[in-house]
Amino acid sequence: MDVSELKGRKIGRVLTKLGVVTREQVHEALQVQKGRTTKVLLGQLLVELGYCTQLDVDRALAGQAGMEFVDLSKINLDDATIESIPAENARAYQVVPIKWDPARKQLKVAIKDATKFQAVDDLRLLLGAKVEAVVAPASQIDALIAKHFAKEESVADVMGALASNERVQALGGAGDAISLDAQLELADDNQVIRLLNLVLLQAIKDRASDIHFEPFENEFKMRYRIDGVLYEMVPPPKHLGPAITSRVKVMANLDIAERRLPQDGRIELTVGGNPVDLRVAILPTIYGESCVMRVLDRGNVELSLDRVGFRPDDLEKFHGLIEKPNGIVIVTGPTGSGKTTTLYAALAELNDIETKILTAEDPVEYDIDGLCQVQVNPEVGLTFAAALRSFLRQDPDVILVGEIRDLETAQIAVQASLTGHLVLSTLHTNDAPSSIIRLVDLGVEPFLLTATLEGIVAQRLVRKLNPETREAYIPSEQELMELNLTPADVAGKQFYRPGASNRVGGGYKGRMALFEIMTMDDEMRELIMKEASTAVLRANARKKGMRSLRECGLLAIYEGLTSIDEVVRETLGEE
Repeated sequence: MDVSELKGRKIGRVLTKLGVVTREQVHEALQVQKGRTTKVLLGQLLVELGYCTQLDVDRALAGQAGMEFVDLSKINLDDATIESIPAENARAYQVVPIKWDPARKQLKVAIKDATKFQAVDDLRLLLGAKVEAVVAPASQIDALIAKHFAKEESVADVMGALASNERVQALGGAGDAISLDAQLELADDNQVIRLLNLVLLQAIKDRASDIHFEPFENEFKMRYRIDGVLYEMVPPPKHLGPAITSRVKVMANLDIAERRLPQDGRIELTVGGNPVDLRVAILPTIYGESCVMRVLDRGNVELSLDRVGFRPDDLEKFHGLIEKPNGIVIVTGPTGSGKTTTLYAALAELNDIETKILTAEDPVEYDIDGLCQVQVNPEVGLTFAAALRSFLRQDPDVILVGEIRDLETAQIAVQASLTGHLVLSTLHTNDAPSSIIRLVDLGVEPFLLTATLEGIVAQRLVRKLNPETREAYIPSEQELMELNLTPADVAGKQFYRPGASNRVGGGYKGRMALFEIMTMDDEMRELIMKEASTAVLRANARKKGMRSLRECGLLAIYEGLTSIDEVVRETLGEE
């Protein structure tokens, strides 16, 4: 039967058209469906009633989606078809290639479920080919994946194949005189595509936050950043650099011919059922284009204040800040210290039907239902200040400003909080007390700060010890001195360090945040009005019970969550 006759019809109608069930059986199943308290799909009910098999329902669902249903039991896959798709991709997307036309770059794949067509879009992007899909029984696809794609392919294997690739060798001898056509041709080469796919999937599997492709005088480096630390991978041949970068540019819809200007783009994929956003930044350097991909795994982000890492008393303080009807709350710390995640977690908590929340970000990292999010674009005049000014006419309750970078943004944030809005934002400073001096330096009047500022949260990220491999030890006096402690201070305390581990990350797994929360009271406001120094503000906040980043780190060390090295690296000693 022609699949177009089945497309878009109801499942019961499709099954009757296929001659699998009768109209009476469909009506009977519909009556049973109405009588059920929980929702059960019609196809499932027909299987339960014994009128058809799951295979029949799968065939009908394929027809409903306008896709062909194929029996793979008689299909013999040749080597060229098997090699048309990297094993990693076949396993990650649960697909099998069944027909490959290299001349036209056309690939036909079999998928298990007609609703999982996102895999087809991703494969088009990853393989740079025209991909068409048919549906086949899940058991047959599993069997073919186990037979042809079970072997783990390593980056080193692909590098070996590339080294013997004639086209790559020819380019190696061409030096810098590589034409754009030759680069494009190589960017479309199956083995280059294979290498890049493997690197991307490996990075996402290892929970890397960034992937770096960097050209140097004599080599082309590939590095991952995992839990804030960079790790180097096996480097590909230097002359492959332009081809890899060109391939990334093709996937991110960037201009391949433009090699003199920085370019930014994005690639959207779905890996293992999780949506993954890759932010691509290309930068021209003296040895070629450097490419960094920021991995935003939306399935990976913990948008809940309970999961961010606040200690119970700090969580209570932070809740007190974000539940105020108006005022400014600032989260501060260096780039990559998790400020955005903390603010998103706060917004997720405030996000209900009665609260209008507007955000101005650069870039918008995670899209969240219920929030009106604006991407700042200074090139067309949409700065933080311009967005913020428009926000005030949108009747918001809570406003998030990605960053206070200048006096204009700071002044409008102050204005917004004075007119009854809660404003959340970030700053780049070393700790909570120094943020006040930074705002005064920007030009904000101290009396306006005291009227609007409700609290400042400083944060750092430290790597967590892997509980399975960590080992207990007694730290040396030298290590304790770095924390300004003596052996007497730590009597009875247990310390841990990362044990031997061959996993990427060497004994660490994941990260946790350390927090320093400074809240405002009358005495603190008076000190700000008198333009007191950071040291005085810090001393007063400590007297009122503020726990410093270093103290927060010490508590994490004593609980066996992190190591001395991590806390020393990320926090400043007491002055």
